[in-house]
Amino acid sequence: MAERFRPDLRWSDVTPRDAWLSRRRLIAAGGAAAGIALAAPAAARIEAAPSRWSTDERQNSFEDITRYNNFYEFGTGKEDPAANAHRLTTDPWAVVIDGLVDRPGTYDLADVLAGQPMEERIYRLRCVEAWSMVVPWIGFELAGLLSRVGVQPSAKYVAFQTLLRPEEMVGQRSRMIDWPYVEGLRLDEAMHPLTILATGLYGEPMPNQNGAPIRLVVPWKYGFKSIKSIVRISLTADEPPCTWNVLQPGEYGFYANVNPEVDHPRWSQATERRIGDGLLARRRPTLMFNGYAEHVAGLYAGMDLARYY
Repeated sequence: MAERFRPDLRWSDVTPRDAWLSRRRLIAAGGAAAGIALAAPAAARIEAAPSRWSTDERQNSFEDITRYNNFYEFGTGKEDPAANAHRLTTDPWAVVIDGLVDRPGTYDLADVLAGQPMEERIYRLRCVEAWSMVVPWIGFELAGLLSRVGVQPSAKYVAFQTLLRPEEMVGQRSRMIDWPYVEGLRLDEAMHPLTILATGLYGEPMPNQNGAPIRLVVPWKYGFKSIKSIVRISLTADEPPCTWNVLQPGEYGFYANVNPEVDHPRWSQATERRIGDGLLARRRPTLMFNGYAEHVAGLYAGMDLARYY
């Protein structure tokens, strides 16, 4: 498995999509097995049921998902992460959980995963450049982890931080962003059952270029909200800074909800291109909240979504 992510990997070397469609063969998770699964290249797998939240849309191929990425820590080109992320060391890995929680601390990744019920969730992921994918993520609800550490009543937001390691993440040598990358959610968004921490895709541990070893997935928001390679989760009373909102507040709001009725200043959000459909394929209409409106629209009842974008 380790050779799957070589920077010189050819398209023909990638396992075909159909070989990964068994929904009952997922990466090991929970207790000590979780730590072993993420640390060992040839980890055993365990059974896990697919999620009721999954879409039945056609999934993108493994090569689509792992070869066309935004992960500026490894470069600004879509293929830069696949070419450069092999330098990233993901074992050992720890996550600091602090702020307004009852049990703050630095948690080894195995401790973060211990007891969390892993699910396969097939979610749409949409980026502001108006392209989208359907990804079979493997992960668990963020709410479960937050409940374990004890959210204090004064907490209103959850802040996230990506690893800062420019010797391995070559994009961090650029000054285009004030590293490390940071993101945030309102607490009710973070506790929603659609919001997960993902540790894999297509039945395998998360590839480096997709945010190994643990990343956020918030399927009704634009992709940049789903922060990768997380090393800190902080509960706060005040709205936390978010990298793109700080860089370009007129273009990228704190919420970043997928909304076809509110255009980006430089392009329309009304339609999208599905990666893998081909350049000549007809663009698809963008769905409100990325197709999850029936589940999440209530979070924003009464809000002006053109102002809180």
